Amino acid sequence: MGEFLGAATGFPTVVFSSALVVVLVFWLLVALGAAGADSFDSDVDFDAAGLGGVPVTVTVSLTVVTAWFISLTGSVSIGRAGLSGLTHAVADIALLLLSLLVAWWVARGLVRPLAKLFPDEPGPSRQDFIGSICTIRTGWVNTEFGQAEVEARDGAVAVVQVRQDPRAGEPALSAGSSALLYAYDDTGEFFWAAPYEAALDPGPRADHG
Repeated sequence: MGEFLGAATGFPTVVFSSALVVVLVFWLLVALGAAGADSFDSDVDFDAAGLGGVPVTVTVSLTVVTAWFISLTGSVSIGRAGLSGLTHAVADIALLLLSLLVAWWVARGLVRPLAKLFPDEPGPSRQDFIGSICTIRTGWVNTEFGQAEVEARDGAVAVVQVRQDPRAGEPALSAGSSALLYAYDDTGEFFWAAPYEAALDPGPRADHG
């Protein structure tokens, strides 16, 4: 255990150990909702290095973890080889460069399949659903309760919170009813819905295309 601890805190692994701590703290903040996985996407572009297609934080994390593991393993091997003086220093520098090179190669290979999980096109926002036809999925809808299913532009079905304004004097919405989502309440995070005939749906709105 002491051998690996010494390797992790010695050069060159300490460089990656420090970076690894930062990576772990960042993902802890993401898990707690204090940061977003794409927080630095507007600041760095890794496309030229073949590492694009996923959030920058994912690329950096893959690179750091891989480099740390390679450097740690290499440092232990160098220590066991009994190198000293200039030879030890040259071996450490070579290990540092090798760790970075292999980490880049590994990260590049992993980024390609992971890119499929991060489409370039942003997902639908709640505002995109305004003007859409939904299907009520709860037994009733009032000012406090109600859910409905609505289809996004990409064909995915989303479940949204809906409410009906009783002051409008419209027929009550119930399970299976078709309704028009005509407004969104940011405070309550729900859509205002009104009865609507699905056969009259004009299709996707032009300003959403």
